[in-house]
Amino acid sequence: AGCERREEAGGGRSGKAPREQEKTVPSALPTPHSCVWSVQEENAGAFSLQVKELFSSLGVDCNILELDQVDEGASVQEVLSEMTNQRTVPSIFVNRVHVGGCDHTFQAHQSGLLQQLLQQDLAYDYDLIVIGGGSGGLSCAQEAAVLGRKVMVLDFVVPSPRGTAWGLGGTCVNVGCIPKKLMHQAALLGQALTDSRKFGWEYSQQVRHSWATMTEAIQSHVGSLSWGRRLALRENAVTYVNSYGEFVEHHKVKATNEKGQEALYTAAKFVIATGQRPRYLGIPGDREYCITSDDLFSLPYCPGTTLVVGASYVALECAGFLAGLGLEVTVMVRSVLLRGFDQEMAEKVGASMQQLGVRFLRKFVPVEVQQLEKGLPGRLKVVAKSTDGTETMEGVYNTVLLAIGRDSCTKKLGLEKIGVNISEKTGKIPVNVNGEEQTSVPYVYAVGDVLEGKPQLTPVAVRAGKLLARRLFGGRSEKVYHTLFWPLEWTVACRDNNTCYAKIICNKLDNDRVIGFHVLGPNAGEITQGFAAAMKCGLTKQLLDATIGIHPTCGEVFTTLEITKASGLDITQKGC
Repeated sequence: AGCERREEAGGGRSGKAPREQEKTVPSALPTPHSCVWSVQEENAGAFSLQVKELFSSLGVDCNILELDQVDEGASVQEVLSEMTNQRTVPSIFVNRVHVGGCDHTFQAHQSGLLQQLLQQDLAYDYDLIVIGGGSGGLSCAQEAAVLGRKVMVLDFVVPSPRGTAWGLGGTCVNVGCIPKKLMHQAALLGQALTDSRKFGWEYSQQVRHSWATMTEAIQSHVGSLSWGRRLALRENAVTYVNSYGEFVEHHKVKATNEKGQEALYTAAKFVIATGQRPRYLGIPGDREYCITSDDLFSLPYCPGTTLVVGASYVALECAGFLAGLGLEVTVMVRSVLLRGFDQEMAEKVGASMQQLGVRFLRKFVPVEVQQLEKGLPGRLKVVAKSTDGTETMEGVYNTVLLAIGRDSCTKKLGLEKIGVNISEKTGKIPVNVNGEEQTSVPYVYAVGDVLEGKPQLTPVAVRAGKLLARRLFGGRSEKVYHTLFWPLEWTVACRDNNTCYAKIICNKLDNDRVIGFHVLGPNAGEITQGFAAAMKCGLTKQLLDATIGIHPTCGEVFTTLEITKASGLDITQKGC
């Protein structure tokens, strides 16, 4: 049944059904601003009657479709299940927004949201506003724009306590995967120098590492990636505003820039993609004197003797490449290494790092950080206590790097003003039972690390953002074949960015089965061996698209191919 006011409040910018690209929508399916239910079971009929009475009391017309009374009822039910991820009835739509079932409809009525949906003027500024310019948010924004929607991205990086900020692209590009792997590469090159003597390389000059040269080169590459993302938004006609987004009422956000200037924008739908930031200890001196991964990759001076607090993969990765660069590194561990990972493997990782010179302090936590001497890096005293007794200890370091976890950026978005639920324990956004990314408010969605119970991985966020846009705005059938790519290890050295090439050949008559696989680039044999096994098992383009890439690697390019050779579109890469 379609629920709308008599004055056709269900109009708007688009007339497309939420997911007409995936299935041929049966003719019996009502228009997108309708509410649909089935009375195939007695209980469903009772619930449907309650909803109908509610809308009748509000003076709202309901266009009813009884699925068991139409020939295409089963097909309609199938499409609705895909559109909403709700398999129960009734299923209520108001002005193109899926509210949910009977209980959700009454909850929306009690909170005032239902009235807002019924009375709203649908002449919004945008079809979609994405809050957060990381991997997931940008993926969703660009896909929605490609599908013809008017889209805005609001992104603002609140500086760290040490004053570090960065550009568009989120954690992965600016302070995560990319700079981390490049610093790891720098450490590997140092190890290769040592190994090279055994392969006949002779050199007498003392080899030293320049932290400043490394960080300058890495930040130059990171900056080019951030600029590339801004350019991609512009090319797709996505409006980018470098401002902090905060909800002030339903369908309306306030955007505040670094100068404190404010602007208001409205949208039919919103996506929260604000990610997470490093956690602090909450002890004296931590915010004043310690750094996190937010600061490390652009640190303008060599950190010197470093204490890494934490035993997560971020902590161990950073400790590993710092030690590989020749620094004295200590890791302070509260309990076990890599909690949640296979502990046999975790301990082997720890043992390997010890062989490389990393020192571990087990079962200790800091209780205070004091500054002994100013400077770049200066000297700090760390007081720590045992987690397994009353013992205390002190140590002096040049730098203290905290890597004890991350907190979701949800507290200052005004979500409570519009009724979006947030987990009190984690600060993350739990998803509505009716949709994988839909929040407790029907027109607000979330992707990436901010979501409860989702893998905190860049390729997951990228894929989720793209699929969400397709579900919301209708997608397209793609046949994808080739691209040039630029290995991360080649970027800082400025090797040719359009040498490496990836191509697959699909049989359209056999479910897009991959019958040809080509790669030109580093480790091509290793990459091909893995995909060869997949091809023997019947690999298809759809399976490749559904595969989450291992990031950042050369092989992941095959999970993100988007340009067909027949299209003639440009596949060259930009950079150095």
